Amino acid sequence: MPDMLYVGLQDDDKIAVFALDGDRGELTKRADVAASGGPSVMAISPDRNTLYVGYRAQPSIASYRIDPANGGLSLLGTAVQADAPTFLAPDRTGRHMLCAYYQGGYVAVYPIAADGSIGAAVVDTQKTAVGAHAIAADPSNRFAFVPHIARVQDNVLEPPKNNPGPNVILQYRFDAQTGRLSPNTPHRVEQGDLVGPRHYIHHPSLDVVYFSNEQGCSVTAYRLDPASGTLSSVGTTSTLPAGHSERTTCSQIHLTPSSAFCLDPAGHFLFATGTASGRLASYRINQQTGALTPLAVAEVGQRPGTVLATRLG
Repeated sequence: MPDMLYVGLQDDDKIAVFALDGDRGELTKRADVAASGGPSVMAISPDRNTLYVGYRAQPSIASYRIDPANGGLSLLGTAVQADAPTFLAPDRTGRHMLCAYYQGGYVAVYPIAADGSIGAAVVDTQKTAVGAHAIAADPSNRFAFVPHIARVQDNVLEPPKNNPGPNVILQYRFDAQTGRLSPNTPHRVEQGDLVGPRHYIHHPSLDVVYFSNEQGCSVTAYRLDPASGTLSSVGTTSTLPAGHSERTTCSQIHLTPSSAFCLDPAGHFLFATGTASGRLASYRINQQTGALTPLAVAEVGQRPGTVLATRLG
């Protein structure tokens, strides 16, 4: 059974569906699924049966059933939103969807129905600040974090606008039974000047969380206290080569195995989309060094906003 790759094309109002050869990293176009409203962010259910898509132009979250035979998508339902969702993450049980809203300046939790669709009635809303960029439950499903970047309305293709952002990580407790969030103590993890935490990922076996820093162009490792759910900084590593002087920002972060990019389920290949170029590039990952070998580049469509790979359930 092939792995699948989904690409949200914001200006084409469609989702491109590819079959992925897990041995060679080759992609075969399967379908274009109509998706009016600017498909942007994506997430997959823990059982890999449902694809969730956040829409930017017409704010909403759509739920799609993934055909286990061919990876095709069929719409289960759409939950209209007041603001465009910036980040989607089902909790570890698949019962709740955690959402961050950059422009709205808040996070929210929605119920997930038995068929995998997102419920329209919000379970909880927590006001944060403009620039809220992500939220996800930790491996214990008891805690969550909300990173806020250091400048808002930044765009790597333009000069910095210098609009100050919160530049902080907020810490929450998460009740997996009710879906409610509550501020942890301490609530704030303060950052140095222009660090701008944006996305994060948990280590698969250690109590460590890695945050990508948008303005800081770096990755910070934090020790996670498994009892209190609080973070303490371990160290920060630059993502830039020595002597680099071009305007640069950081976005997503992933670990192997475990701009928009993703890894295949086995961690052998990396796929990256170019929002401005409309291209999809694939790379082979050296399993010893992590070095990337370019494989192919293909025109994929207008303003790809996200790319997600999954193994069929």
